[in-house]
Amino acid sequence: MTATLESPSLPMLLEQVEVVRADRVSPSFVRLELGSPALADFGVDGPLHDQRIKLVFPNAAGELSSFDGADETWMRTWLDRPVAERGPMRTYTVREVRGHGTDTRLVVDVVLHDDHGDCGPGASWAAAAAPGDRVVLLAPRRGVPFGGIEFAPGEARELLLVGDETAVPAIAGILRGLPADAAGAAYLEVPVSADVQELAAPAGVRVTWLPRDGAARGALLTAAVVEHLGTGAHDLLARVADDDVDPDLWETPVHSSSGEEVAPGSVVCDGPEGRDARLAGLYAWIAGESKVVTGLRRHLVREVGLHRSQVCFMGYWREGVSMRS
Repeated sequence: MTATLESPSLPMLLEQVEVVRADRVSPSFVRLELGSPALADFGVDGPLHDQRIKLVFPNAAGELSSFDGADETWMRTWLDRPVAERGPMRTYTVREVRGHGTDTRLVVDVVLHDDHGDCGPGASWAAAAAPGDRVVLLAPRRGVPFGGIEFAPGEARELLLVGDETAVPAIAGILRGLPADAAGAAYLEVPVSADVQELAAPAGVRVTWLPRDGAARGALLTAAVVEHLGTGAHDLLARVADDDVDPDLWETPVHSSSGEEVAPGSVVCDGPEGRDARLAGLYAWIAGESKVVTGLRRHLVREVGLHRSQVCFMGYWREGVSMRS
């Protein structure tokens, strides 16, 4: 196993980890099992849910950035270096944690985006990854606040989880961490039928897979959400012009990428005001391609009237736009 990086002054883990196992679990997913003795310190308070981590991949010369002796300025100084020198960084979700102590393994599912031929540096690296390959991990250190968990249903009585293939690991983590009496529905759109997975979920949460199998991206997902809510909307995607899409869309009860004013306080789901009382107590967590998420956000917030404490909209990626760190 690779020697760990010495960075005890950092509040998070910033460590080299090694690929212990790499499996092509379906046409669109590669599953990586990452290990390092340093992962004994990995952890968060409570369920992982949709916990984000970051991976730093080898640079153009096949070399990993060194973070030996890194202090609180590491991110700024690292970003000042050319990408070709420092290597690309990408964000992922912890799919699962296996083992304990120094034998802890983080499982990360990487989407290959083969259905539109746009493999970024993370997917390209993952597609060729083999045991012994190394990557740098940025992740929570147990007992230290890290962030990266957006699922916050508050007092919601019903859940609506919606995502494309990039959100499958996050939804899997959310479902795994729910209480046994949770109620609601999860809709997952994936490129092909062979990408459908077995997911553990409470009995009261219905999980529906929506393989595109050639259908337009987002069409099945938006139709399923509209049918589930009974709002009768049509052509949500057609209403969104490309210029209207924020590729960095990230709207939660406590953050707005568009600069909307966010009221402080706890998340309390008290339902739409003066609109559809059937949706009182609903909490919607929606992630995936930014244009698809934008269409759903407009419908649920502007047309249905959900309060922003009831929604979490995240553009994990934008088709045709290179992702940033």
